[in-house]
Amino acid sequence: MRIALDALGGDFGAKPNVLGAVKAAGELGCEIILVGDSAVIEKELATVASYDKSKISVVHAPDMIDMAAHPARECRDKKNASIVVCARMVKEGKADAMISAGNSGATMVAALFGIGRIKGIDRPAIASPMPTSKGVALLLDAGANSDCKAINLLQFAVMGSIYSQIAYGVKSPVVGLLSIGEEEGKGNLLVKETTKYIKNLGLNYYGNVEGRDINAGTTDVIVCDGFVGNIALKLSEGLAKAMFTMIKKEVKKRPLAILGALLSKPAFRSVKHITDPEQYGGAPLLGVEGPVIICHGKAGETAIYNAIKVASKLVESNAVGIMREKITSLKGLFDQVQ
Repeated sequence: MRIALDALGGDFGAKPNVLGAVKAAGELGCEIILVGDSAVIEKELATVASYDKSKISVVHAPDMIDMAAHPARECRDKKNASIVVCARMVKEGKADAMISAGNSGATMVAALFGIGRIKGIDRPAIASPMPTSKGVALLLDAGANSDCKAINLLQFAVMGSIYSQIAYGVKSPVVGLLSIGEEEGKGNLLVKETTKYIKNLGLNYYGNVEGRDINAGTTDVIVCDGFVGNIALKLSEGLAKAMFTMIKKEVKKRPLAILGALLSKPAFRSVKHITDPEQYGGAPLLGVEGPVIICHGKAGETAIYNAIKVASKLVESNAVGIMREKITSLKGLFDQVQ
């Protein structure tokens, strides 16, 4: 198995990418192809005490995507940018999956035009893992598509259900449609239009869910457009950080609370671990003809390692093939919606 990693992507440059790749190659046994400026990558590799050189290779890609520039224009003009080269390697069969913590917009563009969509999929979706009181739920779309039609949400539901089965071992994922009320009649025009057809997909459909249900684990998959999904994702991330900050602040005001906090330290540590984005690696871009993982810009070594772990699982399980087959089987229903 060969995984192309954008080795210079992210806020911290090559170091976390190289360290995460070395760890994954050693523990998971997959081959990691580090893509980027070879001089920079080789310099970072030289600082690693020891690693299996047969599992780590370097592909030179001198260009960098400008984070402030238009993603589509950057991908078009910079054919030798690391993100573009990663996508091209997947398309040409030189890699089985790609991962990047770089410009997420450019990663989506490179994957969409470099690798291509699964036939029958109108738009790919970012499927973001969300920690819940019961485990992990999947939120999609988490930002790839600000404006959606019912057909998009229906396809997101199918792909999310399949991914939940593969990535988290959920036998029959419960799927919910994010809305402003639990009742079937609640929601905007998009939600109401989607509701007309979603019951016919053969999924374990729950119905409408509200924002509070996301982290409660009411369903295993939450479907929405990318505008709403990205806001929900960032709100959850911000709230988790703010809660820990507020707890620390209040504890320091009370001597007895400090003692209680010391006794509760293992529990706090466990909760912090569960809510740490690093533990989930990244979010897959579902709907393209190859596993693509988009990592947070602040991804560290642990996040890169876990992203490689997720990518490996998607390759081993033939996730793309399963999604392709399911989408093909639902063509008749999708044609009715369009």
